[in-house]
Amino acid sequence: MAATQETSSPQARKDGWTRELKAFFSRTEITVLIALLVLCVIMSFASPYFLTAKNIVNIFRQFSLIAILAVGQAMIIIMAGIDLSVGSMVGFTAVLGAYAAMHGASPLLTLLVILAGGIGAGLLNGLLTTKVGIPAFITTLGMMSVLKGFSLLMTMGSPIHYDKTWISVVGSGYIGIVPVSVIVMILIVILGYLFMNYTTYGRYMYAIGNSEKAARLSGIQVDRMKILAFSITGFLGAVCGLILLGQLEGADAYYGNGYELDVIAAAVIGGISLAGGQGNLLGVVVGAALMGVMKNAFVLLAIPGYWQTVAIGVVIIAAVAIDGLRGRKLRR
Repeated sequence: MAATQETSSPQARKDGWTRELKAFFSRTEITVLIALLVLCVIMSFASPYFLTAKNIVNIFRQFSLIAILAVGQAMIIIMAGIDLSVGSMVGFTAVLGAYAAMHGASPLLTLLVILAGGIGAGLLNGLLTTKVGIPAFITTLGMMSVLKGFSLLMTMGSPIHYDKTWISVVGSGYIGIVPVSVIVMILIVILGYLFMNYTTYGRYMYAIGNSEKAARLSGIQVDRMKILAFSITGFLGAVCGLILLGQLEGADAYYGNGYELDVIAAAVIGGISLAGGQGNLLGVVVGAALMGVMKNAFVLLAIPGYWQTVAIGVVIIAAVAIDGLRGRKLRR
C-alpha cells in the first residue's frame, strides 16, 4: 500500500503542476501579455526605432490615458454597465479648465474646476442610471453629446490656449526620463487593483456584476456602488483632461474623440467580461499597452492612418467574440 502511494505521488504532483500551468495560461490577461510580447519582438525586427528609449517613452505616454480611463470603465463593466461618455468627458474637462484659466482663475481653482467637472458629470451619469432608471448605455450616450455640446459652446469651435502653470507638470513634466503622466497611470492602476481586490466595495462590485438581484438581497447598496463607479470614472476622465491640457498647452472640444472605443477595447481585451462579474484590472493595463503598441507600429511602418481604424475595429470585434465564447463555455 505504501509502495503504491510512493509511486503514485510523483504522478499526482505532476498532474497538479499541469493543471496549474493550464489554469495560468488560460487566463485572458496572460494570453494578451504573450500577444503583446510577440508583437514587441516582431516590431523590434521590423523597425530599428521601436526599441529606442524615446519611442518606448512615447508608447507609454500614448497608452497611459487609455489605461487610466480603462480603470474606471472596468469597474462599470464589471457591474454589467458601460460608459460611452469617457471620451467627451476628457475633452469637456480640458476645455472647462482652459476656459476657467482664460477668465482669470488661479491654477489651484483651475485644477478644482477640472476635477469638479469630471466628478460632476460622472455623478450625474450614476444618478440618471440608478435613480431615474435610464439604461447606462442610453444615459452615457446622451451625456457624450451633452458634454461635446458644452465644449463647443465654450470654445466656439476654436482651440483655447492655455499658459503653462504648476499643474501642467501632470501632463508635460518628467521625473528623470519617466513622464509624470506614466507615473500617474501606474499609481491609479495600483490603487484601482487594491480597491477592487482588497476592499469590501470592490468585492461588492464583482457581486453586483455576477447577480444584481442576489446582491440586493444580500444587503448590498447596488445604487450606491454604481454611482461610486461612475463618479470614479468621471474623476479619472478629469485627470486625463488635465494631462492633455498640460501636454498640448491648450484645449479643444474634439479632445478625447474616439477614446470610448479604445477604452472599452482595452478593458475587454484585458479580460473584463461585458456580461459583468469577471476581470482583473492588471489585464486592462496589458490591453491598453497592446493597443498602444499597435498604434505605434502603424506609425513606424508608415501604414495609412485609416487602417488603424479598421484594425482597432477588428480587435474590438475579436475581443468581444472571445468574451462571448468564454462566457458560453463557463455557462455549460
